[in-house]
Amino acid sequence: MAASFQVILDGSPANDLFYEAMTSIEVEENADLPGAIQLSLPVNRSVDGELTFVSDDRLRPLAGLAVMATAENGSSQCIFDGVVLSHKVHLETGATNSTVQVWGQDASWMMNLEEKVREWVDTTDGAVADAIFGDYGITPSPENQSDDSPSHTEDGHSLMQRGSDIQFLRTLARRNGKLCRVVCRNIPGQRIGYFARPALDKEPVVTLILNDPDKWTVSALDFEWDVMRPSAVAARQALFNDDTPEGAGVSVNDSGLPLLDERGLSDFAGSDMSVLLTAPVDDVGELNMRAESLLREAGWFARCEGEADVSRLKVVLRVGDIVALDGVGSLLSGKYLVWSVRHTIDGQAHKMKFALVRNAVGPKASGAGPLGGLL
Repeated sequence: MAASFQVILDGSPANDLFYEAMTSIEVEENADLPGAIQLSLPVNRSVDGELTFVSDDRLRPLAGLAVMATAENGSSQCIFDGVVLSHKVHLETGATNSTVQVWGQDASWMMNLEEKVREWVDTTDGAVADAIFGDYGITPSPENQSDDSPSHTEDGHSLMQRGSDIQFLRTLARRNGKLCRVVCRNIPGQRIGYFARPALDKEPVVTLILNDPDKWTVSALDFEWDVMRPSAVAARQALFNDDTPEGAGVSVNDSGLPLLDERGLSDFAGSDMSVLLTAPVDDVGELNMRAESLLREAGWFARCEGEADVSRLKVVLRVGDIVALDGVGSLLSGKYLVWSVRHTIDGQAHKMKFALVRNAVGPKASGAGPLGGLL
């Protein structure tokens, strides 16, 4: 079998009857949104009048739900690990064609159950993330305190939380230029909390091939680029602990992330688009970090979308992976970051609709026309 999957219901593997009944599973992974799942099951009426799966205790509110997927290369991935949040039941006369759709969200939902007001003092953003993840039994990633913020001291701006823990961390991640996610890589229940910038210096996990008649792995790809976004930031802010009238100021045109190809946004566009930024900070270093985070978010100006079958690709794509594209011209070929994956699994296939992004494009081909090497 080219690909296989396993569903874990409330901590136990699903039985054969569940797989025989199941219509399909859809799992959505996204770099800046919580993971989600939709499970479709038929509804039948038992001899005592009960509806199958509708009142199944394994699918009760907040019951654990996980999906493992295995590709032909033997690597097993936990593509979803979360909880049940919603049912949508459709009934027809005699229960024929009746269905229940079970919807859930990844384990970060458990960090969204209580809104809090809390002050954090004498600590960095990365240390705050690790402490919050630890409160939920989630293992913090070792990368969380790399590229960290300065410490928030009492004589400057302390760090105020107003909202649920996961809402707070996602806000911090955005202003740090990081991604915040709770994921499970291999074993359901063993969760990792990421509060880290994307690792762009990794080797590609797979090469997507479009035009080779014998080795193709994807049948269609759609590309777009958009240069209507900032590539330079001028930032200035008065400081509580500095009486200098002009305050702190920085001029930044580098996001601090390595480029995935030769030409970044400014180089490709031929001109900078500059914006002004003010932010409550305590020193120049933090102001510089906030400016870089703006450029990181804006820097994903090149995007590719497509669909692959696990049986042909032989790899289960995951958000945060680096992949390579080959044979699509000098401008578009090269490394990309996997930004989102929608897994659709049924008894016949495991398909993956993916979105890839990158912060650079390739060089203009020698003698290329106005389309920059696409022809």
